[in-house]
Amino acid sequence: MLRNIPSILSPELLKVLREMGHADDIVLVDANYPAASGAKNLIRLDGTQVTDVLDAILQFFPLDTFVKDNVFLMRHRESEPTPEIWEEFRGILQKRDFEKAFSEFTLIDRMDFYEYAKKAYAIVQTSTTARYANIGLKKGVI
Repeated sequence: MLRNIPSILSPELLKVLREMGHADDIVLVDANYPAASGAKNLIRLDGTQVTDVLDAILQFFPLDTFVKDNVFLMRHRESEPTPEIWEEFRGILQKRDFEKAFSEFTLIDRMDFYEYAKKAYAIVQTSTTARYANIGLKKGVI
């Protein structure tokens, strides 16, 4: 047993977070995301919510301070309202981004986001059903 490790973080996810190097990306995705068809490393966290996973990861995961674009979202359609979950993401980032590396989301069109995620070190699939509940993080240094 270890102390102060959120139980939502599986041993497999902790291993991946530790393996990742500076500028590697991890993508947290919702239940509808086609993760199995494009992930280098797929970690399933069935029964979890993406916001809870984001909050737990950011307790240990530094964002890249060497680049402006370090947090990525899948762009929604112009005909749709801004996804409410994005404000939840923003609140978690403002609470947990200890280096204050985050300034703004980088929006990526849907098909380009799929390509971005395929190149990421890992994709973490959650059970979140909110639309556009996909977020990519670029790892920094400690």
